[in-house]
Formats: sequence, C-alpha cells, structure tokens
Amino acid sequence: MKHQLKFLILMLLPFILWSQNSERNLSSENWSFKKISESKWLPAKVPGTVHTDLYNNKIIPNPFFGNNEKELQWIENDTWEYQTSFKISKKELNNQNIIFQFEGLDTYADVFLNNRKILEANNMFRTWKVDAKNDLKVGKNNLKIIFKSAVEIGKAKARKLPYTLPERERIFSRKAQYHFGWDWAPRFVTSGIYRPIKLLFWNNATIENIKYDQEELNESIAKLNFKVTVNAQVDGIYDLKINEVQNAFELKKGINIIDFPYEINNPKLWWTKGLGKANLYLFEIDLSKNKVQLSFKKLNIGLRTIELIQEKDSIGKSFYFKLNGKPVFMKGANYIPPDSFLPNVTTSEYKNIVQNAVDANMNLLRVWGGGVYPEDVFFEECDKNGILVWQDFMFACGMYPGDSDFLDNAKNEIVDNVSRLQNHPSIALWCGNNENDEGWKNWGWQKQFNYSKQDSTQIWNDYEKLFHQLIPKTLDSLLSKKENRYWPSSPSIGWGKKESLTQGDSHYWGIWWGKEPFEEYKKKVGRFMSEYGFQGMPNIKTLEKVIQKEDLNFTSEAFKNHQKHPTGFETINEYMKRDFPVPNELEKYNYVSQVLQAYGMKTAIEAHRLAKPYCMGSLYWQLNDCWPVTSWSTLDYYGNWKASHFQVRESFAPILLIVSENNNGLSVVGTNDNLEPQAGIVIAKLIDFSGNELWMNSKECVLNSEKNTNCMNILFTELPKFAKDKTVLQLEFICNNKKTVTYHYFVKPKELQLEKPTIEIKIVGETLIELKTNTLAKNLYLQADDTFFKENYFDLLPGVSKIIKTDKPSTAIKIVSMFDLLNE
Repeated sequence: MKHQLKFLILMLLPFILWSQNSERNLSSENWSFKKISESKWLPAKVPGTVHTDLYNNKIIPNPFFGNNEKELQWIENDTWEYQTSFKISKKELNNQNIIFQFEGLDTYADVFLNNRKILEANNMFRTWKVDAKNDLKVGKNNLKIIFKSAVEIGKAKARKLPYTLPERERIFSRKAQYHFGWDWAPRFVTSGIYRPIKLLFWNNATIENIKYDQEELNESIAKLNFKVTVNAQVDGIYDLKINEVQNAFELKKGINIIDFPYEINNPKLWWTKGLGKANLYLFEIDLSKNKVQLSFKKLNIGLRTIELIQEKDSIGKSFYFKLNGKPVFMKGANYIPPDSFLPNVTTSEYKNIVQNAVDANMNLLRVWGGGVYPEDVFFEECDKNGILVWQDFMFACGMYPGDSDFLDNAKNEIVDNVSRLQNHPSIALWCGNNENDEGWKNWGWQKQFNYSKQDSTQIWNDYEKLFHQLIPKTLDSLLSKKENRYWPSSPSIGWGKKESLTQGDSHYWGIWWGKEPFEEYKKKVGRFMSEYGFQGMPNIKTLEKVIQKEDLNFTSEAFKNHQKHPTGFETINEYMKRDFPVPNELEKYNYVSQVLQAYGMKTAIEAHRLAKPYCMGSLYWQLNDCWPVTSWSTLDYYGNWKASHFQVRESFAPILLIVSENNNGLSVVGTNDNLEPQAGIVIAKLIDFSGNELWMNSKECVLNSEKNTNCMNILFTELPKFAKDKTVLQLEFICNNKKTVTYHYFVKPKELQLEKPTIEIKIVGETLIELKTNTLAKNLYLQADDTFFKENYFDLLPGVSKIIKTDKPSTAIKIVSMFDLLNE
C-alpha cells in the first residue's frame, strides 16, 4: 500500500506543478546591447537604459557630471538593439499558457522571439502582454528588442501635421515628458528596458485582475464586493477563496468576472498622517480546482471614503477633500521622478522619499504629469503611512494630437495604470494633465505659432476629445462612482486670472515667474494651492559630486548647466537682495539661498493655512529632484534636506501659531488640523536678542478644528518701547504637555542687528548634542560629514537649551549662522 501511494504521488506531481501558476523574471539573464549600425555587442543591465549601459561600459562619461549632458545628445537619435538568450525546459513548455509580459519598454520597441516579430510597442507607460506559447521551443530561445529613436519618430509625426503643436516632438510620444528636458531636468531622451520582462506560466485558470467596490461602510460593518477577473482555459467548477471565505463558481472558457461579497465587522478606518492610523486589511485571494491551487494574489485594502467637494459659495466655488466625512486641509508637495534614469532608483529610495514626506507632516503628494506613473512600492508606502496621492495622467505643458491611433494608445495606457493602481487607498484624485489648459489659454501659443482659426479649433477639439471625453469615459468604465474622482486639468484657471483664486485649484507663480515680493503670497491665496514655490541651491557637497572644484563658480559652464531655469540665479539674486545679504563666497551664498527658499515657503504656507477653510490645500513645487541641480525642491537628488524641508515640517505641523502684523499691532491665530478641538495656553513673550524678557502675556485658548481661532490680539500701545531690529516675539502653545513654538520678527532678516553668538556644544548622548548660546543665533546651520541633524537651520535664543538628535555620533561639528553673513 505504501509503495502504491508513493507511485500515485509521483504520477500526480507533474500535474500539480503544471497546474500552478508561476512566473520567471528574465532580468537575470545575460543581456547585451549595441548601436544597430555597429557589430560589437556590450554587456547590458536589465532593467536599465541605453545611457546607463553606455556609462557602465565606459563608452560615455557620467551623464550628470559637469557639462557632459551637452556632449551626449547624439544618443537620442540612434537606434539601439538589446538581446538575450534563455532556456526553456520541456516542463515549462508543457504549460497550457505562456505569456510574455513587458512591464516597461521605453518607448518604440520591436520585439523578436526566435527571429519572429511578436510585438511593436509604442508606449513606455503600458504593460504589454504577448502569447508566446507557439513561438517558444525547448532549449535555447533568443529574444531581441530594437529601440527606435523617440526623437526621430516624434519629429516625423510632427511633420505630418499642417501646424506646429507646442513642445514639438515630445508630445507625440507616450514617453516621460521630462526626459526631453525641463527647467529643473536635463535632456536625456532615454530608451531601453526600464522595468522587468517576465514569462508567465498558467494552466486551467488564472486571476487576471482584482478590484473591489466598497458598498457600505459604517462603524459596525463594511460591505465589500470583490470583482475578480478570471481567465479560464476550460469550462468547469472552480473554487475562489478570499481569506477565510470560500465559494464555488461555474466558469466558462475565456474571461469571467466573479462577484464575491465580503463583510468586515467593526471596521477600522484608514486615515491620513496626523488624523489617525492608516489601517490596512490584507486579503489573500486563492483560485483552485479540485483542491489544487491555480492562482494566488494578495491585496491590501484601506477602508475609507474620499470626496472632492466643489460647492458654490458667495465668493466662488470650494475645492477640498473630505476623508471619512471630515474636511481635511491637505499639506504636501509635487513629486517628480527621482532620477533621469529610472532603473537607478532603488526600493529603499522610494521608501525614503515617502518617509521624508511623512517626517515633514505631509498628508498628500501630487504625482506630476510630466513624469511617470510611479512603481508599486511608492503607492504601498503611501498606503502604509497615510499619504494621499493626487495622480496626474502623464500629459504636461503642451497640446497633444487627437488622431485615433494616439487616442487608442492613451486609452490603453489609462486602462493599464488605473487597473494597477485603483485599489490603493491612497489614491485621492485622478487628474487629466498638468497646465495644458492654462498653457493654451494664457501662454500665447496661438500667437506664437500663428494658428489660423481652423487650426485653433482643431487643436482645442483634440484637447477636449482626450481630457473631457476619452479619459472620463474610460474612468467611468473602470471605477465605481464613489472612487471616480476626476479633475481634467491642473490648474483649472491660470494664475493671472482673478477667478484662479476663487474656484478650483491654483498654480500661483506670481512669486518667481512674476518676481512679485514674497508678501504677495499673503494676498494671492486660492481655494486649493496645488503649485507654488521658490528655488534653493542643494548642499555644496551635492554639487561637488558632479562639478569639479575649480568649476564651482557662477561663470563656469558646468555650474550653469546645473541650473536649468534660464534666469534662475538672476531671480534668486533679486529676491535675496530684497530680504537678505548677498554673499560673494559660493558656500555662504549657498547657505543664504537655502534660507531664502525656506523664508518664502514659510510665508506661503502660513498664508494658505491662515485662510482655512477658504483655502484647503497647500502643495508646493517640488518635493524632490531627478539629478543634482539648483531647483525648487526641498530634498536634493541624494535625499538631503534643504533648509526649506525643515521649514516645511514646522509650517505643516498639526498645530501652528501664525502672527499677522498691521499698523496697530499683532494678531495671533491658531490653526489646528486635528479632528478634535485642542485646548491649551498661548504664551507670548517679547524678548531682546540678549535673552531679556521685555513683556509677557498668556491666555487660554481652544483651537477649533474646522476653522482658525483668533487666540490673542496685541496692540503696540500695550508693549514697552523696543527696538524692532533687536527684538523677537516668541509664541508658545502648550497643550497636553506638548509645546509648539513660533518666532515673529519685526524687520527683514538683512535689517536685524545681530551680535556674534558664542555657541556651546555638549555631547549628552551617543547621538544627542545640547546647544546653548549667549545671544540670538539666527538660522543656525549644523554640519558634519555624512551626518543628518534631526533639526537644522533653526533659531536659538539665550537661556534656551536645545537638544538635537543625529543619525550617528558626531564630534567635529561646523556651525554657521546669519551673523556670519550680515557681518561678512
């Protein structure tokens, strides 16, 4: 009997193995590449890009270094070929279905399997699937991919039109638009295999897609309906199990959509950062037949409701989000791709970007439409950490074609990406494009390109076909009504129009592009500020990695190349002269540029929060960089915090005291982003720079959670005489043994009469230092090799002991303060 059982198991084992679904990643195979006109093959890395493969083979220098970018533009015009060989076993070939899955081909790619063309790809954002069963063979198989120039194809398509579309060749290719260069990005029009290539093996049936509808959600129950798309090879009875619940279904050969209801008692809601826990429920979906597992998927779900509220009021029209029925002030930034060469970005780097947003008290990131749809790990981290995502579709700052081929391609792209991302609880909004509507109406394209009335009509009709018809209709077919939140274009109205501040979302660029003073941030506040910002340099050590020391000056071409805005430093200088000293030495200039950026961000964010609930969102431009550059980012390319990121963390704190000054005195306003009112004490102190307390007042205050609270009014007449250039108002809000501290200065930074501070540094723990000063130390900047200080660029008053945590033990700490600049 024992031998018979053993024989039976051996007989059934192949059937069991062949019945289970499996996949094989071809990235680990030996890949090679070459320019198609050459004969020599070179080793390649997959995922990768032509540029990184050329660099790894020492054919080209570091693309980011110095002025190398300008010498490498030839790469974008050539055709490149990749190849590998891989073995297929008889057992693998015996699977009923074998699918090639190409997750990231950039961009125009002809794919050949054993010398037969199996795919013509034309969109880097799509997932391409090809049935490979009949083209594979036992033993060695050859895969070849030829990448044609997106630049040359784009130019050829542009020539076919009777008019010129803004941004010329880039808008014809479904490719990351920033690759063609931006005012913060180099021009590296890449090609290559930037995401994995997989072989998928399945038998009998496979789960192709899962989505769910949240049909009811309250304190006692959550009623879900899973829609599981199953591709069955043969008719029959199959078992589908979701966690502990199992049901049998009769499936027909082909595509089947199974409705599977599921209930959760006493559900825990998913909340954003600062409002509660980002509770997630793990679901395991198991498809089987005759007790043999065929297909298995995992899915994390967050139970929440999100609404975009747009209601007419006496001023215009609201624009804000409700999460679980609660209005939420959105605090965050615009996210761009973290590298010009996407495969360079590691999983840990994606995690760090989200963590840096969490650490800065953000609750929403906008994925900007000129980049790419991020990797799964980005959304998974947002899900875990309570960060909502405003997801643009990948169209930016241009007008796009409206022919049927382009629209069909765009539709498939949307289906692929919405299907991949729709189950993430972090998804708050789908947005059609970035600034296309504004560009058409406000940037003078019609005059610039001398369009006829017929041309203008055609171009605008094509715009409406894509963003007002195709995309919303596609979303209607994919999403439930509750999850279908679509906004055609960000912003809805250009920043020069009065209506941009009374309805919709607003990109306000009067500061920077319009060179208006920072004080205009206080006047130009819209309903939802989805873009605004100011540039700041990255750390000098960041620039030293890509610029030779002798070129670290404003006249060198290498230095200029790492500032992509045509008048970038000119604009920084103009603003710096208004409020700060302008140093001659580069390292000091770098420091002031960072403090200047932080100063502007503080002004903007406080103005937005002061306008709550009229304004219900503040998303600055931009969170991160794609290479080492002077830009609007608060995190540099290597993830280092600029002064502005420390300021953002303070300005986005759940509780913030904001001071407004007029001719008669000061008003202290408390803003509270918690779900409940916060009761505490406001303490106001007038302190001179030597630490002497000139005046003090305190008052109990309950901070409303839905609107701002006027905590204290201070008339100048009730204050003793004081020198405005030598005095600071310190404000504290003490609640539940937690203290929020704010400083208000009465003159511009360059007008402050600072004394030379003597800073006492004491090591009080392995990664803890204590700082004290004898006089005000303004914008105190601490630096040590490869050390991150949890607080930096802060103000320190006499009589205050400040404990700073570091990420590693540090002793040789260099200190810079604003005194060093004012007394250069």
